[in-house]
Amino acid sequence: MQGRLVYIFEKTFVIFCVVLAWELIPRFNLVDSFIIPPFSNVATSLVKMLRSGELLIHLGASMQRSLAGLMLAILIGVPLGVTMGCIGRVERMMDPLLQIMRNTSVLAMFPIFILVFGLGETSKIAIIFWGALWPTLINSLDGVKNIEPILIKSARSMGVSSFTLFRKVVIPAITPSILTGIRLSAGISIIILVAAEMVGANKGLGFLIFYEEQKYEVPRMYAGIVTISLFGLFVNTMLVRLENYLTRWKERTSQ
Repeated sequence: MQGRLVYIFEKTFVIFCVVLAWELIPRFNLVDSFIIPPFSNVATSLVKMLRSGELLIHLGASMQRSLAGLMLAILIGVPLGVTMGCIGRVERMMDPLLQIMRNTSVLAMFPIFILVFGLGETSKIAIIFWGALWPTLINSLDGVKNIEPILIKSARSMGVSSFTLFRKVVIPAITPSILTGIRLSAGISIIILVAAEMVGANKGLGFLIFYEEQKYEVPRMYAGIVTISLFGLFVNTMLVRLENYLTRWKERTSQ
């Protein structure tokens, strides 16, 4: 019990200090309370928006866009990365283009996506997909390339088929790397989401933040920022739990 309390304290102490400072600094006029309102004002606005259902509408729209872009990135990035890792010629042919594309600013590509797909949902999902693709693809590629050769040789020496080798050796070995890439992609998808929703959207957390800033409804703007932070934290926590579940075999092999 004591260990559990210590764990909770370690996880929440810094956040508590930040929230306390956020509340007290504007109260003592150390900063302009219009620019940074007390946390209690932001929390009050957040609760009101939750009760009215307004916040849930914006959150739902953002979740749909970010998850759609992320799922597309996973469905394309993982198979392509694994293929490049397994077939050296494919990697050599794709690598120059890959390096150019992944080092091009995602937001710099946004005007191109708007020109091609318009201001609707497609352009927003497409830019999220584009930004989320590269961490998943590269981690999948690295996962295959970093498989211990002894694992492959041992399986081959036992006469297993190529399909069994891939299912029993390759997939478990690359799963941690793939899941790490997905976590990185999820974080990037939420970052890009905010920028994408500030252009040509009428709902979503990015739209909410930009719209309330334009109206000088600063507490509501901060409520949107807090919401998207909590959304990102929730997604990351779920992915960490999924990773721990799918790689629980690592704990057994280390014992």
